[in-house]
Amino acid sequence: MSGSKSESITESDGMEQYRRSTRRNILKIVILAVAVSVAVVVTLTLDLGSMTLEEVLHVLIDKDDPANKRSHVILVWELYMPRMAAGVLAGFGLGAAGVVMQCVLRNPLGSPYTLGISNAAAFGASLGIVIGGGAIIGQSAPTIIINNPYLVTICAFISAMIGTVIIIALVKVTRVSPETMVLAGVALSSIFAAGISALQYIYNDYALSTIVFWQFGSLGKPTWDELRLIAIVVLVICLYFFWRRWDLNALDNGADVARSLGVNVNRTRIVMLVLSAMMTATIVSFMGIIAFIGLLGPHMIRLLIGNDHRFLLPGSMLLGAIILLVADCIGQSAFEFTLPVGIITSFLGGPLFLFLLIHGYRKKGAML
Repeated sequence: MSGSKSESITESDGMEQYRRSTRRNILKIVILAVAVSVAVVVTLTLDLGSMTLEEVLHVLIDKDDPANKRSHVILVWELYMPRMAAGVLAGFGLGAAGVVMQCVLRNPLGSPYTLGISNAAAFGASLGIVIGGGAIIGQSAPTIIINNPYLVTICAFISAMIGTVIIIALVKVTRVSPETMVLAGVALSSIFAAGISALQYIYNDYALSTIVFWQFGSLGKPTWDELRLIAIVVLVICLYFFWRRWDLNALDNGADVARSLGVNVNRTRIVMLVLSAMMTATIVSFMGIIAFIGLLGPHMIRLLIGNDHRFLLPGSMLLGAIILLVADCIGQSAFEFTLPVGIITSFLGGPLFLFLLIHGYRKKGAML
């Protein structure tokens, strides 16, 4: 009797500890969600130095109020709020894609950028620009005006899918190790980067300027209409990922465990990779290359929340949005000149990538 009571008490303690952990993680997700809203307001206030925090909040809450200055409404809702929306959506999409790729490939260095999918999408988008007349340089200001965003997106998606098919083939046919997948990603990035360089060399100066300017990842490129398309793609796919969160948890424990729990491993991997590529292609085609968000967000949030995809997935999305908003604010406000957000994220992500590589090889050496 005493043994059964002891087991019952232990089981009860375990359930209570699980509930406490779940409540703490939910609280952390709520805090991150609030932090995204705060980051939007703070970033707006810092970027709009001519407006006070009170004026920014008033325009955000009621932009139709006659008391608002027309110039303030234009600044907030036509110039800077699209940037904020782009930062949130891109952070959501790239953060979620990074989590999913790391899980299904069982590779802690997996992300749209490190596996070459971002460069693949960039090559396709460049084809859409120079061959299909997908974009032109604005006449009044040095900015990209996408004439046919759907053409550029389709080209980026097809090219990203080619990169994804190569990755899937490497996983299924050659049984490459996680370390080799990183090298394969470097090779894919090099191939597609060479294709972009070839397009820049062959076509005229206007096409060259358009591609180079477009490649600098920026949150200021998409319009509200384009952001609606990005929102549909990103939110629908992220909701699907969250719906399949238990499958991701199973895959995270290995293919054999996932199969024993009834998960169709091969189909799940392919679907997840295809959807991650679709999100990446959509984001890259409108904003250019934004590196390392799929690596920064997931690894930072794991330290805070753990590996449970019920919380890891939304946490990575929210933290990805915060990182992008802060990086864009740094690029816009910290220097006398403006730096695109893609350059800032590369500065942040590069050292983390090197740290993960060194840490991984040290860990491997210690095991030997």
